[in-house]
This record gives sequence, C-alpha cells and structure tokens, in this order.
Amino acid sequence: MPLILITNDDGYFSEGIRALRDTLKPLGRVVVVAPDRNLSGVGHSLTFTMPLRLRKVEEDFYAVIGGTPADCIHLGYHVILEGEKPDLVCAGINEGPNLGEDITYSGTVSGAMEGRILGIPSIAFSAFGREEIMFSEIAKSCRKVVERVLDVGIPEDTYLNVNVPNLSCDEVRGIKLTRQGKRDYKEKVFRYRAPYGETLYWIAAEEFGWCPDEGTDYWAVLNGYISVTPLQLDLTNYGAMKEIKFIEDEG
Repeated sequence: MPLILITNDDGYFSEGIRALRDTLKPLGRVVVVAPDRNLSGVGHSLTFTMPLRLRKVEEDFYAVIGGTPADCIHLGYHVILEGEKPDLVCAGINEGPNLGEDITYSGTVSGAMEGRILGIPSIAFSAFGREEIMFSEIAKSCRKVVERVLDVGIPEDTYLNVNVPNLSCDEVRGIKLTRQGKRDYKEKVFRYRAPYGETLYWIAAEEFGWCPDEGTDYWAVLNGYISVTPLQLDLTNYGAMKEIKFIEDEG
C-alpha cells in the first residue's frame, strides 16, 4: 500500500487539503503535515531562525506551528515518518491556481519541490477558481493523476505542477501535458496610515491575468482540461550559455 505525505500553504484547516486526503485514503496510508496558518505566497522557504512545534490534530494529521510548507515536508519525513520514504508527496489542493510565473511564489508548488529535493516523487495540486470551489470534485481529478504517477512514476529531478479546472470530474475534458505560461502582472502597492502615524504598505494584485497561448497551463484549464506541467530542480538556462560565453575568464 502506498505511503503518501501531504502538505499545503493554505493551512491544515483548509477544505482543499481535507478533500485531497479523504479522496486519496483508499489508495494507501495518507499522512498530512501542514502549516498552522495561511502562508500563500511564502515560496520555497525553510525556517532556520526559530524552533518549530508539531501539534497532532488527529491520527496521521499534524499542524506545524510556525512552519512553512517546506518545513512540513522535512518534519513529516524525518520526524513523523522517522525517515521512511513516502511513495509520493502531494501539496494542495491550493485555493486558487498556480500558473505561469506565480509558481515561483507558491508555497504549494514549493512543498512539492521540497519533496523532490528529498528524492520523493512529488505533485502540486491547485484549483483553477476563486469562488465556490468544488474541492470534492477537484480531488477526484487529482486522484486520477496520482494513480497514474503511482503506477508509472516521475523522472528524476522532475516534479509536477497540476492545475485543475473548477468543474465536476465528469465535466473535465481530459488531461493535457503543458508548458509554463506567462502572467500579465498588474500588482500595486497600497499605502495606509496606522492610527499612531506609521505608514503601512500592502502589495496586492489589481487584477489577475495570463497569456492564453495554446499549450500553456493557463490555456489548458481555461479550456476545461487538467494541466500537468513538469518542472525541474535544475534552473540552469542551458540555451543562454553560448550567448553569455563572453563572461568567462580563464584568468
């Protein structure tokens, strides 16, 4: 029976993580280790400056006090599972999509990245929707991907970023292998004045938008498909190495 470790960045209390756990339970043992609070946008950070605490919520379900998604994977693997390597790490289901360049900010995607760094096949799951997300239906679509990965595996140095349209499982048109799309960024910094005169700043998106190029993650979910984008740990831009050869110095 497979051993599956789950985390997220929305917090252990989120509807998405519970839907994913409940849907994957029939496949094997599912262990949840998730942050104690919402950490959307935390990215791939590890906590080195303060100690962390584990709190058992219920059987095979833990909250990490003060921890990030990457912390949760470490504590799940090294502490809860005592070094027993899971067959799969799943992160999500995120409350909203992780498309294009947004993956660099995503704690959900980073949870899967951390699993891959530890040598575990890993998948990040996100819902393409903002309101009235049908997590139970989306979890069924996630299970289809999980079953295929458990059966076939994932190449070394690779983890998957999966975005699922907010549709019933029967309405989803299929699964598309996609490339990372591009985001049309329109962020703004808002300025506020605190009651005692201090100036405060809040970074927020004025609107969300992506370029709908065919074959991208955004194009797939926009057209009713599950988007599966293979990501890699090696961030080297090999295509640019010849173009910047001039920077070398033989000394």
